Amino acid sequence: MSPPPAVPYRPILSDAGLSPTHPVTAMDEYGQMRQLEVCGEFPLTLKIDDRELVTLMTLGSYPEALALGWLRNQRLIDSIEDIREVRVDWSREQADVFTRNGSGITDWERKLARRTVTTGCGQGTVFSCTLDKLYDTRLPKVQICQSLIYSLLDAISDYNQIYRQAGAVHACALCAATDILMFVEDVGRHNAADAIAGMMWLDRVTGADKIFYTTGRLTSEIVMKAANMGIAVLLSRSGITHMGLELARDLGITLIARAKGRHFLIYNGSENMIFDQSPRRSPPPQGG
Repeated sequence: MSPPPAVPYRPILSDAGLSPTHPVTAMDEYGQMRQLEVCGEFPLTLKIDDRELVTLMTLGSYPEALALGWLRNQRLIDSIEDIREVRVDWSREQADVFTRNGSGITDWERKLARRTVTTGCGQGTVFSCTLDKLYDTRLPKVQICQSLIYSLLDAISDYNQIYRQAGAVHACALCAATDILMFVEDVGRHNAADAIAGMMWLDRVTGADKIFYTTGRLTSEIVMKAANMGIAVLLSRSGITHMGLELARDLGITLIARAKGRHFLIYNGSENMIFDQSPRRSPPPQGG
């Protein structure tokens, strides 16, 4: 009888997720008071072995995954086995990450030597070590069908519950074909991306055959995070930046943006698209 498969290592995690929305009252255009919901926004200071790293503004729904994914996407810790515990305490607005050996980040001063403030919502930060390791991963060539893009956009439309209820959030999703494996909403798209990265890290989910969807614009920061997660296809409802495009070209990431309904634009990787469901063109107007 063969032994049972080994259970992948998971660090000890608190379970400190907050409610994503909060009741408020507001007056509408008719002068009537209405009971509404607004999304949360809370500071969460990330520490490693009692050394402060960064403060993130977040909805607070997945704080443990957010802390893990931020560390992973910044390439500050390379193996989840090096993390012993993630403990979130909202009374102190703090996420404490404890490493297995208690020594924090190896080569700390060099990795944190240079910081770049990015265009991410809430002013994201990229450390020099993130850029140094960016080209370590070789992304696979992934072909996708136009019909799959349309089906995926239809499937995602059933999500976005927090946005429908309160607005003011971005969403990110990890998709395998038309299956939505993970879906996270947060006040910043980079937080949602980091939370998904943390969930992938915990569950040993690879990005090689996945599509990453976001409601936010495709900046260089989001392209970097996709590369760090091993994902070669990015799909966005919004637009792109020039640096995001240049980086996608360098890394071989297929960049599809302005995707809504039956419309999309492929800014990079058009050779990977199979056009199997092109929409009908509207006939030209009849003059007279």
